[in-house]
Amino acid sequence: MPRAPAPPSARPPGRRLPRRFALTAALCLAATPAAAQVVRSAAGADPAGIQTSVDAFRADLGALNPNTAGSAGSGRREINWDGTPAAFSAPNALPANFFNVNSPRGVVFSTPGTGFQVSANAADGPVEFGNLNAAYPAQFQPFSSQKLFTAIASNTMDVNFFVPGSTTPAAVRGFGAVFTDVDAANTTSLSFFGLNDELLGTFFAPTFDNGLSFLGVSYSSDVITRVRITSGTTALGPLEGAATDVVVMDDFLYAEPVAVVPEPATWLLTATGLAAMLGLARRGRRA
Repeated sequence: MPRAPAPPSARPPGRRLPRRFALTAALCLAATPAAAQVVRSAAGADPAGIQTSVDAFRADLGALNPNTAGSAGSGRREINWDGTPAAFSAPNALPANFFNVNSPRGVVFSTPGTGFQVSANAADGPVEFGNLNAAYPAQFQPFSSQKLFTAIASNTMDVNFFVPGSTTPAAVRGFGAVFTDVDAANTTSLSFFGLNDELLGTFFAPTFDNGLSFLGVSYSSDVITRVRITSGTTALGPLEGAATDVVVMDDFLYAEPVAVVPEPATWLLTATGLAAMLGLARRGRRA
């Protein structure tokens, strides 16, 4: 005579494993919630047109820290380029690690182009990248006088974060930049990447012909390890036209870089979940 099927309560525990595994995996994934974000942006004909938004972003990040090695743990750092020595200003190149080695502020730059350049003071050399195109000084204006910044042979670059003065990878909770002469909408942008190099979001700077634009994004925790900056539609060199928008940068503002370490609560919950999964698997095999 055929045996009647066992009631649900008597079925071997191994048959319920997929559901329990799914629940435990969901708990592990929930261990690191997405951080909330605040976006600040403004555009205007001169520095006064964006100053309020810049100051609000500074307040979001906290007090300004000195340009010294080591992490302060909180507050912010800034780069305004104006103290860059003449030896590292146009027409000379700026070392990609200058603001982590020479002046330790916890950033190292990279680009698919050929390097980086800071425009010179009037007393030292070509201002506002007149060495790259004679029309540029009439096109670009600084936010904090008088030097500006650009990648060379590319309109994209990455800002990579480290504990200032070290090679220890770091994360920040906010980053912002001033751009000059953003003409084309939805082109100049900041893309933020997280602890696993995942894209957290891309945000576009507002436009103002021959003016200044500011864009800054802050999160509720230190989740940014890299920022990709896209400036305009092409690298410096050509004159602007209907399909060509040339943009350069001024001040960078960012939260204090802190060493990348997993949160203790995340480690604890993940370890607990893995232990539970292992226990369930053993019980399933014994059944």
